[in-house]
Amino acid sequence: MYPLLFLQQNPTNSIALFAPYLLIGLVFYFLLFLPMQRQKKKTADMLANLKPGDVVITSGGIQGQVTAADSDTIILKVKPDGVKLQFSRAAVTALVPDGSK
Repeated sequence: MYPLLFLQQNPTNSIALFAPYLLIGLVFYFLLFLPMQRQKKKTADMLANLKPGDVVITSGGIQGQVTAADSDTIILKVKPDGVKLQFSRAAVTALVPDGSK
């Protein structure tokens, strides 16, 4: 009967057991998922607000000036010959700031 005293377990708080997992989940949310959501929203806003005259960079590295913008496509005028290329809006990765045209 004496060894049975050592086999008895103390009741533990279930919240204390899951607290480290909740903490890890919160860290992942604030360090990974929240910044990704902000970046996606920023990119979507940039793509929605493209207008003629904006200088953009595509995913292929082509830099050009937007001459026309449709709902799902844009036409870029590329230097030095002024060649016009048609791209999907999704191909635009960055908007070049005004000072570096």
